[in-house]
Amino acid sequence: MNRPARFPFASRLLHWVMAALILAMLFIGIAMAASLTDYHRLVTIHEPLGLLILVLAAVRVINRLLAPPPPLPAAMPRPMRLAAHGSHLLLYLLMVALPLVGWAMLSAAGYPILLLGTVELPPILAPDAGLYALLRSAHTVLALLLFATFLGHLAAALAHALLFRDGVFSSMAGFGGRRAAAARRIRPRASA
Repeated sequence: MNRPARFPFASRLLHWVMAALILAMLFIGIAMAASLTDYHRLVTIHEPLGLLILVLAAVRVINRLLAPPPPLPAAMPRPMRLAAHGSHLLLYLLMVALPLVGWAMLSAAGYPILLLGTVELPPILAPDAGLYALLRSAHTVLALLLFATFLGHLAAALAHALLFRDGVFSSMAGFGGRRAAAARRIRPRASA
């Protein structure tokens, strides 16, 4: 079977670090919505984590332009290719839009955005209660869309790993390297 090439190491590292950060951010956001007692403590994690995701998303876009992903398997049907490209584009858009909408939302509310201790981000909007309410709703909708897209991405990754076994998952997961290729070439002897 002709397996696709692996993503470069930097691409794989950025992918898995951001996957962990985004998953953590989604659960922190859910906990913030569900808890009044831990809300302020969670906000102190949520805000700098959002900025980190925004910065890493920018780095990831640059990395993707400099080190394009390996091609998808030639046998992959066109609808699956379109779904893969569309879902990746949506993930990138959400990784940038969600932190920016959060920053704008807090700016419109007149809240300081603390990074570390007393270091604050400058506001990107003037305080406006109506705009804050709109941005808060948009932030929630985008977060739910990100969660759904993340789950779809995970489901597709598992389908490639467990059902299709076409190398798409291993190209990002790092499995199927030299050792695994060597192990596939070595065949156990038939016992007599």
